[in-house]
Amino acid sequence: MHYVKARGILSAKNGMNLYRGCSHGCIYCDSRSKCYHIEHAFEDIEVKENAVELLENALKNKRKKCMIGTGSMTDPYIPLETEIGSVRKSLNLAYQYGFGFTLITKSNLVLRDIDLLEKINAKTKCVVQMTLTTYDENLCKKLEPNVSTTKERFEALKKMRNAGIPTVVWLCPILPFINDTVENISQILDYCIEAKVHGIICFGIGLTLREGNREYFYHQLDRLFPGMKEKYIEAYGNNYVINSPNNRELMMLFHKKCEMNGILHDNTKIFNYLSSFETKQSDNQMSLFL
Repeated sequence: MHYVKARGILSAKNGMNLYRGCSHGCIYCDSRSKCYHIEHAFEDIEVKENAVELLENALKNKRKKCMIGTGSMTDPYIPLETEIGSVRKSLNLAYQYGFGFTLITKSNLVLRDIDLLEKINAKTKCVVQMTLTTYDENLCKKLEPNVSTTKERFEALKKMRNAGIPTVVWLCPILPFINDTVENISQILDYCIEAKVHGIICFGIGLTLREGNREYFYHQLDRLFPGMKEKYIEAYGNNYVINSPNNRELMMLFHKKCEMNGILHDNTKIFNYLSSFETKQSDNQMSLFL
Protein backbone atom coordinates (compact mmCIF):
# COMPACT_ATOMS: atom_id res chain seq x y z
CA MET A 1 0.00 0.00 0.00
CA HIS A 2 1.11 3.54 -0.75
CA TYR A 3 -0.60 6.93 -0.67
CA VAL A 4 -0.96 9.56 -3.37
CA LYS A 5 -2.77 12.87 -3.62
CA ALA A 6 -5.22 12.86 -6.52
CA ARG A 7 -6.03 15.95 -8.57
CA GLY A 8 -9.60 14.87 -9.21
CA ILE A 9 -11.90 11.98 -8.40
CA LEU A 10 -14.94 11.86 -10.72
CA SER A 11 -14.66 11.07 -14.43
CA ALA A 12 -16.77 12.80 -17.07
CA LYS A 13 -19.33 10.00 -16.61
CA ASN A 14 -19.26 10.31 -12.80
CA GLY A 15 -17.24 7.17 -12.19
CA MET A 16 -14.38 6.97 -9.73
CA ASN A 17 -11.68 4.66 -8.48
CA LEU A 18 -10.80 5.20 -4.84
CA TYR A 19 -7.92 2.74 -5.11
CA ARG A 20 -5.63 1.62 -7.95
CA GLY A 21 -4.34 -1.92 -8.12
CA CYS A 22 -5.94 -4.98 -6.56
CA SER A 23 -5.13 -7.92 -4.29
CA HIS A 24 -7.89 -10.30 -5.42
CA GLY A 25 -5.51 -12.15 -7.74
CA CYS A 26 -8.03 -13.02 -10.48
CA ILE A 27 -5.97 -14.70 -13.17
CA TYR A 28 -7.72 -12.95 -16.09
CA CYS A 29 -7.74 -9.37 -14.75
CA ASP A 30 -7.96 -6.83 -17.59
CA SER A 31 -6.89 -4.01 -15.26
CA ARG A 32 -3.33 -5.36 -15.46
CA SER A 33 -3.23 -4.24 -19.11
CA LYS A 34 -0.45 -1.73 -19.80
CA CYS A 35 -2.87 0.68 -21.46
CA TYR A 36 -4.16 1.67 -18.01
CA HIS A 37 -0.71 2.90 -16.97
CA ILE A 38 -0.57 1.41 -13.50
CA GLU A 39 3.15 1.94 -13.05
CA HIS A 40 3.47 0.46 -9.55
CA ALA A 41 3.28 -3.25 -8.67
CA PHE A 42 -0.36 -4.23 -9.14
CA GLU A 43 -0.73 -5.69 -5.64
CA ASP A 44 0.83 -2.57 -4.07
CA ILE A 45 -2.47 -0.74 -3.72
CA GLU A 46 -2.44 2.97 -4.47
CA VAL A 47 -4.67 4.80 -1.99
CA LYS A 48 -5.98 8.22 -2.98
CA GLU A 49 -5.66 9.83 0.42
CA ASN A 50 -7.75 12.88 -0.49
CA ALA A 51 -10.42 10.98 -2.44
CA VAL A 52 -13.24 11.56 0.06
CA GLU A 53 -12.48 15.26 0.31
CA LEU A 54 -12.43 15.57 -3.48
CA LEU A 55 -15.70 13.69 -3.76
CA GLU A 56 -17.45 15.91 -1.23
CA ASN A 57 -16.30 19.03 -3.08
CA ALA A 58 -17.51 17.55 -6.38
CA LEU A 59 -20.93 16.62 -5.01
CA LYS A 60 -21.37 20.01 -3.35
CA ASN A 61 -20.75 21.76 -6.65
CA LYS A 62 -22.75 19.55 -9.01
CA ARG A 63 -25.76 21.36 -10.44
CA LYS A 64 -27.69 18.18 -11.18
CA LYS A 65 -28.03 14.98 -9.18
CA CYS A 66 -26.76 11.83 -10.89
CA MET A 67 -25.58 8.30 -10.33
CA ILE A 68 -22.07 7.95 -8.90
CA GLY A 69 -20.22 4.75 -9.83
CA THR A 70 -17.15 2.88 -8.68
CA GLY A 71 -15.43 -0.44 -9.32
CA SER A 72 -14.78 -0.40 -13.07
CA MET A 73 -10.99 -0.64 -12.67
CA THR A 74 -10.41 -1.67 -9.06
CA ASP A 75 -12.81 -3.60 -6.87
CA PRO A 76 -13.87 -1.14 -4.17
CA TYR A 77 -14.06 -3.90 -1.58
CA ILE A 78 -10.47 -5.05 -1.54
CA PRO A 79 -9.46 -6.13 2.00
CA LEU A 80 -7.71 -2.79 2.52
CA GLU A 81 -11.14 -1.10 2.55
CA THR A 82 -11.74 -2.50 6.05
CA GLU A 83 -8.82 -0.35 7.21
CA ILE A 84 -9.20 2.75 5.03
CA GLY A 85 -12.99 2.99 4.73
CA SER A 86 -13.10 5.21 1.64
CA VAL A 87 -16.03 3.34 0.11
CA ARG A 88 -18.21 3.65 3.18
CA LYS A 89 -17.35 7.34 3.50
CA SER A 90 -18.23 7.84 -0.17
CA LEU A 91 -21.56 6.09 0.24
CA ASN A 92 -22.31 8.30 3.21
CA LEU A 93 -21.58 11.40 1.12
CA ALA A 94 -23.82 10.17 -1.70
CA TYR A 95 -26.64 9.69 0.81
CA GLN A 96 -25.98 13.05 2.49
CA TYR A 97 -26.07 15.00 -0.78
CA GLY A 98 -28.86 13.03 -2.45
CA PHE A 99 -26.95 11.21 -5.19
CA GLY A 100 -27.57 7.73 -6.52
CA PHE A 101 -24.83 5.10 -6.37
CA THR A 102 -23.76 1.94 -8.16
CA LEU A 103 -20.72 -0.24 -7.58
CA ILE A 104 -19.14 -3.35 -9.05
CA THR A 105 -17.58 -5.95 -6.76
CA LYS A 106 -16.72 -9.61 -6.27
CA SER A 107 -16.67 -9.34 -2.49
CA ASN A 108 -19.29 -10.01 0.15
CA LEU A 109 -17.66 -7.20 2.15
CA VAL A 110 -20.33 -5.11 0.43
CA LEU A 111 -22.71 -6.44 3.09
CA ARG A 112 -20.90 -4.30 5.67
CA ASP A 113 -22.48 -1.26 4.01
CA ILE A 114 -25.97 -2.61 3.43
CA ASP A 115 -27.40 -0.03 5.83
CA LEU A 116 -26.13 2.85 3.68
CA LEU A 117 -27.07 1.09 0.45
CA GLU A 118 -30.64 0.79 1.74
CA LYS A 119 -30.74 4.46 2.74
CA ILE A 120 -29.51 5.61 -0.66
CA ASN A 121 -31.95 3.31 -2.42
CA ALA A 122 -34.84 4.63 -0.33
CA LYS A 123 -34.03 8.19 -1.37
CA THR A 124 -32.83 7.71 -4.98
CA LYS A 125 -31.41 4.53 -6.51
CA CYS A 126 -28.61 2.24 -5.47
CA VAL A 127 -27.57 -0.75 -7.60
CA VAL A 128 -25.07 -3.41 -6.53
CA GLN A 129 -23.29 -5.09 -9.43
CA MET A 130 -21.66 -8.45 -8.79
CA THR A 131 -19.36 -10.44 -11.09
CA LEU A 132 -20.05 -14.18 -11.34
CA THR A 133 -17.94 -16.40 -13.60
CA THR A 134 -17.55 -19.85 -12.08
CA TYR A 135 -20.15 -21.99 -10.30
CA ASP A 136 -17.74 -24.70 -9.13
CA GLU A 137 -16.25 -23.48 -5.84
CA ASN A 138 -12.89 -25.25 -6.21
CA LEU A 139 -12.39 -23.89 -9.73
CA CYS A 140 -13.51 -20.45 -8.56
CA LYS A 141 -10.79 -20.46 -5.90
CA LYS A 142 -8.21 -21.14 -8.62
CA LEU A 143 -9.43 -18.43 -11.00
CA GLU A 144 -10.31 -15.80 -8.36
CA PRO A 145 -8.19 -16.86 -5.37
CA ASN A 146 -8.32 -13.98 -2.89
CA VAL A 147 -11.95 -12.95 -3.04
CA SER A 148 -15.37 -14.23 -1.96
CA THR A 149 -16.36 -17.44 -3.69
CA THR A 150 -19.29 -17.53 -6.09
CA LYS A 151 -21.51 -19.09 -3.39
CA GLU A 152 -20.62 -16.27 -1.00
CA ARG A 153 -21.41 -13.68 -3.67
CA PHE A 154 -24.72 -15.42 -4.37
CA GLU A 155 -25.61 -15.21 -0.68
CA ALA A 156 -24.78 -11.48 -0.77
CA LEU A 157 -27.06 -11.04 -3.80
CA LYS A 158 -29.92 -12.70 -1.92
CA LYS A 159 -29.41 -10.38 1.04
CA MET A 160 -29.54 -7.41 -1.33
CA ARG A 161 -32.74 -8.83 -2.79
CA ASN A 162 -34.27 -9.13 0.69
CA ALA A 163 -33.27 -5.53 1.43
CA GLY A 164 -34.95 -4.30 -1.75
CA ILE A 165 -31.66 -3.24 -3.36
CA PRO A 166 -31.58 -3.93 -7.12
CA THR A 167 -28.68 -6.00 -8.43
CA VAL A 168 -26.97 -6.58 -11.77
CA VAL A 169 -24.63 -9.48 -12.52
CA TRP A 170 -21.63 -9.38 -14.86
CA LEU A 171 -21.37 -12.81 -16.51
CA CYS A 172 -17.81 -12.32 -17.69
CA PRO A 173 -15.17 -13.22 -18.40
CA ILE A 174 -15.74 -16.88 -19.21
CA LEU A 175 -12.55 -18.77 -20.03
CA PRO A 176 -12.46 -21.01 -23.12
CA PHE A 177 -11.65 -24.66 -22.40
CA ILE A 178 -11.96 -24.00 -18.64
CA ASN A 179 -15.46 -22.87 -17.61
CA ASP A 180 -17.24 -22.32 -20.96
CA THR A 181 -19.71 -25.14 -20.41
CA VAL A 182 -23.49 -25.47 -20.46
CA GLU A 183 -23.36 -26.68 -16.87
CA ASN A 184 -21.40 -23.67 -15.61
CA ILE A 185 -23.47 -21.03 -17.41
CA SER A 186 -26.76 -22.68 -16.51
CA GLN A 187 -25.89 -22.97 -12.83
CA ILE A 188 -24.78 -19.34 -12.60
CA LEU A 189 -28.03 -18.29 -14.27
CA ASP A 190 -29.95 -20.38 -11.72
CA TYR A 191 -28.24 -18.37 -8.97
CA CYS A 192 -29.27 -15.15 -10.73
CA ILE A 193 -32.87 -16.33 -11.06
CA GLU A 194 -33.09 -17.26 -7.38
CA ALA A 195 -31.52 -13.94 -6.34
CA LYS A 196 -34.00 -12.09 -8.60
CA VAL A 197 -31.34 -9.94 -10.21
CA HIS A 198 -32.57 -7.04 -12.32
CA GLY A 199 -30.22 -7.71 -15.23
CA ILE A 200 -27.19 -9.66 -16.45
CA ILE A 201 -24.44 -8.07 -18.51
CA CYS A 202 -22.73 -10.43 -20.95
CA PHE A 203 -20.59 -9.41 -23.92
CA GLY A 204 -20.18 -12.95 -25.18
CA ILE A 205 -18.61 -16.12 -23.86
CA GLY A 206 -14.90 -15.43 -23.72
CA LEU A 207 -12.41 -12.85 -22.51
CA THR A 208 -10.03 -10.17 -23.74
CA LEU A 209 -6.24 -10.35 -23.66
CA ARG A 210 -3.78 -7.55 -24.34
CA GLU A 211 -0.28 -6.58 -23.32
CA GLY A 212 0.06 -6.81 -19.56
CA ASN A 213 -2.86 -9.02 -18.69
CA ARG A 214 -2.00 -11.61 -21.37
CA GLU A 215 1.41 -12.31 -19.87
CA TYR A 216 0.00 -12.62 -16.34
CA PHE A 217 -2.86 -14.85 -17.54
CA TYR A 218 -0.53 -17.18 -19.42
CA HIS A 219 1.80 -17.42 -16.42
CA GLN A 220 -1.16 -18.47 -14.26
CA LEU A 221 -2.32 -20.99 -16.87
CA ASP A 222 1.13 -22.58 -16.77
CA ARG A 223 0.88 -22.81 -13.00
CA LEU A 224 -2.71 -24.03 -12.72
CA PHE A 225 -3.50 -25.77 -16.01
CA PRO A 226 -0.30 -27.15 -17.58
CA GLY A 227 -0.51 -27.22 -21.38
CA MET A 228 -3.47 -24.81 -21.51
CA LYS A 229 -1.35 -21.81 -22.54
CA GLU A 230 -0.22 -23.63 -25.67
CA LYS A 231 -3.84 -24.45 -26.49
CA TYR A 232 -4.74 -20.75 -26.26
CA ILE A 233 -1.79 -19.69 -28.41
CA GLU A 234 -2.66 -22.26 -31.06
CA ALA A 235 -6.34 -21.30 -31.11
CA TYR A 236 -6.09 -17.51 -30.76
CA GLY A 237 -2.55 -16.29 -31.41
CA ASN A 238 -2.30 -12.68 -30.19
CA ASN A 239 -5.99 -11.88 -30.65
CA TYR A 240 -7.50 -9.27 -28.35
CA VAL A 241 -10.97 -10.86 -28.27
CA ILE A 242 -10.89 -14.53 -27.26
CA ASN A 243 -14.26 -16.10 -28.08
CA SER A 244 -15.18 -19.52 -26.80
CA PRO A 245 -15.82 -22.23 -29.43
CA ASN A 246 -19.11 -22.66 -27.54
CA ASN A 247 -20.04 -18.97 -27.75
CA ARG A 248 -23.08 -19.37 -30.01
CA GLU A 249 -24.64 -22.22 -28.05
CA LEU A 250 -24.02 -20.63 -24.66
CA MET A 251 -25.26 -17.18 -25.68
CA MET A 252 -28.49 -18.76 -26.95
CA LEU A 253 -28.85 -20.47 -23.57
CA PHE A 254 -28.13 -17.18 -21.79
CA HIS A 255 -30.70 -15.12 -23.69
CA LYS A 256 -33.38 -17.83 -23.56
CA LYS A 257 -33.07 -18.38 -19.83
CA CYS A 258 -33.06 -14.64 -19.06
CA GLU A 259 -36.11 -14.11 -21.27
CA MET A 260 -38.01 -16.93 -19.60
CA ASN A 261 -37.33 -15.51 -16.14
CA GLY A 262 -37.87 -11.81 -16.74
CA ILE A 263 -34.21 -10.83 -16.35
CA LEU A 264 -33.00 -7.88 -18.41
CA HIS A 265 -30.26 -9.09 -20.79
CA ASP A 266 -29.80 -6.25 -23.24
CA ASN A 267 -26.47 -4.59 -22.33
CA THR A 268 -27.49 -1.18 -23.67
CA LYS A 269 -30.69 -1.15 -21.63
CA ILE A 270 -28.84 -2.25 -18.50
CA PHE A 271 -26.22 0.48 -18.86
CA ASN A 272 -28.98 3.04 -19.39
CA TYR A 273 -30.62 1.79 -16.21
CA LEU A 274 -27.37 2.01 -14.27
CA SER A 275 -26.69 5.57 -15.39
CA SER A 276 -30.22 6.97 -15.01
CA PHE A 277 -30.80 8.95 -11.82
CA GLU A 278 -34.14 8.42 -10.13
CA THR A 279 -35.75 9.91 -7.07
CA LYS A 280 -38.24 8.42 -4.64
CA GLN A 281 -38.78 11.69 -2.78
CA SER A 282 -42.03 13.67 -2.79
CA ASP A 283 -42.01 17.03 -4.58
CA ASN A 284 -41.73 18.82 -1.26
CA GLN A 285 -38.82 16.70 -0.12
CA MET A 286 -37.08 17.06 -3.46
CA SER A 287 -37.28 20.82 -3.24
CA LEU A 288 -34.70 20.62 -0.49
CA PHE A 289 -32.17 19.37 -3.02
CA LEU A 290 -32.91 21.76 -5.89
